[in-house]
Order: sequence, then C-alpha cells, then structure tokens
Amino acid sequence: MIVATSIVAADYRRYGWTIESTGDGIDLITGPEIAAVELTGAVAAGVRRYLRANNMSGPVIEVHGAQRREIHLVVGVAKAARAIESLRAAGAIVHGDGTRVPLPDASRAAAWSVMPREARWVPPVVAIAAAVRAVGAMDRKGGRRLGRVAC
Repeated sequence: MIVATSIVAADYRRYGWTIESTGDGIDLITGPEIAAVELTGAVAAGVRRYLRANNMSGPVIEVHGAQRREIHLVVGVAKAARAIESLRAAGAIVHGDGTRVPLPDASRAAAWSVMPREARWVPPVVAIAAAVRAVGAMDRKGGRRLGRVAC
C-alpha cells in the first residue's frame, strides 16, 4: 500500500516532531525535543531485550543491512551530557542538534520495529544509556539472560 508523503508527514507532525520532506522520503530533524541513538550489533539486540523486559520500549527504527542497526528515538538530551558521553564511549551514535534521521518509508532500507503509535512513550536518553550500561555489565558477568533484568 502506497501512502502519500503528505499524509505520512502529517502523522509524524502529530507527535510534535519537526520533519522535512526530501526527494527520497521524510527526515526527522533532531533538536532539544527529540533526538535519536543509533546502536549496532549485539549491543542493539541486548538493549532491545532489556527495554522490552522492563516495559521501556519507545519508537525504534530498524535499518536493514549486513549488521543489525537500530535507531531509538529519545527525549531529554538537553540535560543529559553525561549520558550522551557514556553512549558515545560505548560506540553509540547520538543524533541531535539538527541532525537528519531518515524516517521509514517504502523507498528506504528501514522500517519501524516499534512504531510510534505502538510505543508507550519516547524514553529519555538516560534510559537508553542505562540499558547500554546494563548490557555491558551483563556481558562482563558472563552474559546472563537480559529478560530477567528489572529496573
């Protein structure tokens, strides 16, 4: 089913997001209200399980390719310098300050794995940082199952 770009853009704007239509789709423009954290590989998988087990999942874009890549939409970046620093130290890419994040549509190699309307909330960046830290701590302790972790 092909949906007009203007309808999709209006849907995203209802969430209060700044978006822009481009020649190949719709981009989220990050800023103080909404940002994105990009994770790859085993960390992405572990964070996804951790967030799901703790009912903390927010909107997630899955980028198709050879390696697992997920982009978690987040809030609260303006007052989270230490969390952002720890995410970057762990290998995450934090998209903020006007960075464009391509939103899923039929022409792009990305899809919502957790759609905005299915998410309970948009988590603060500190929640994603805590999940990354927890996944790293579990890996160091021998890889206990993430489904048993609770906040």
